[in-house]
Amino acid sequence: MENQQSVPSNFDLTGWQKNIRLFLTGQFLSGITSMVVQYAIIWYLTKETGSATVLSLATLLGMIPMVLLSPFVGPFVDRLNKKRLLIVTDIIVAIFALTLSLAGTISDTFPLWLVFISLFMRSIAQTFQMPTIQSILPQMVPQKEITRVNGQLGMVQSANMIIAPALGAFLFAVVPMNRLILLDVLGAIFGIGLLLFVRIPQTQALGERVHLLTDTKLGFSLLIKNKGLWYITLLGSAFTLIFMPAVSMYPLMTMDYFQGTVGQAGIIEVVFSVGMLMGGAFIGIFGKWKNRMIPVLISYAIIGLTFTMSGFLPGNQTGFLWFVALNTIAGLATPFFNTLLMAMIQQSYEPEYLGRVLGVLNSLMSITGPVGLIFAGPLADAIGVEKLFVIAGVGTIICGIANLLIPAARDYDLYLQKKITKQNEE
Repeated sequence: MENQQSVPSNFDLTGWQKNIRLFLTGQFLSGITSMVVQYAIIWYLTKETGSATVLSLATLLGMIPMVLLSPFVGPFVDRLNKKRLLIVTDIIVAIFALTLSLAGTISDTFPLWLVFISLFMRSIAQTFQMPTIQSILPQMVPQKEITRVNGQLGMVQSANMIIAPALGAFLFAVVPMNRLILLDVLGAIFGIGLLLFVRIPQTQALGERVHLLTDTKLGFSLLIKNKGLWYITLLGSAFTLIFMPAVSMYPLMTMDYFQGTVGQAGIIEVVFSVGMLMGGAFIGIFGKWKNRMIPVLISYAIIGLTFTMSGFLPGNQTGFLWFVALNTIAGLATPFFNTLLMAMIQQSYEPEYLGRVLGVLNSLMSITGPVGLIFAGPLADAIGVEKLFVIAGVGTIICGIANLLIPAARDYDLYLQKKITKQNEE
């Protein structure tokens, strides 16, 4: 079941560049509006409640569906019409945004329970959309272009991360919240409108009956049997566990350790995203490596070194300037791990099974994030926030070394490329 030609034989790839541009443009427009509204809701909760508990609950509601539902989403992604699935999830998000906007128009404040339900439904929609988009890409482009197109998708996501906070802050200050939320409806209209013109191939599994537990077990089994990819996934999960606590402490590191301002905390988020955009652009232009595990291993080393060095910087403004530089470099290296790994996964399984594998894999990659976040605050209070960066850096380097020392993981892409070449010759 592993690694056959990703594009269905009955799907015409003529004009695939225009098709993928339409798709990526739609993802950018719907993504940017959704992220602006997401930031606005969090800022609204901060301003109205000032409660860390409320913010923690809001963050948790955004993570729970991804962790708990991802393994069971894959069977539906494989069986359902993918274009309709993306359209329906966009419509659901828009309906809840419209409901929340109306509630805020009728009343002076938004009901907290409705805000939480809205955040939860947005997260559920994203849990369906992520593996759907990941499984669509390898079917829409030629095999040799998969890595570059994933890089372009990474650029779109990074651009959203750069633009959304600044645009959201400006709009939050000048536009009433009940109207600002309607951006989600506008984004859904743009996204769906463009998606109607995108050609998306259907897999052989389309319309088959879903056997939820059996299908989820199959996705897990397919991942485990692929030893190299299984080891890479486990090490990626360990990396997320170590990495997330430090990343969540960026504002505290800036404002407490470096004695900076809220504006400087925002700068760190932006430069990391700018670095990711540059990395994604590099992959999107030059992403045709014969062995993609080499840049993945290099990204482990760069992220590990920059985070370790960040933990030893002096707690003053000079240290903050070095922190900005190091985080730009870390951001630049990040897409090489995420994007290249996703491209390898997409080429490793037949389209009709890819959704099930991605559902399990996304859950495994996501579950360690909340676990790390639970311990982030107490650990930072006990040993100092800067020590979290040292732990994250050293832990990342250890993950990279482990990946290098396990032959099945280290040589996975060489094996995969050899198999693809052999199948193309047959």
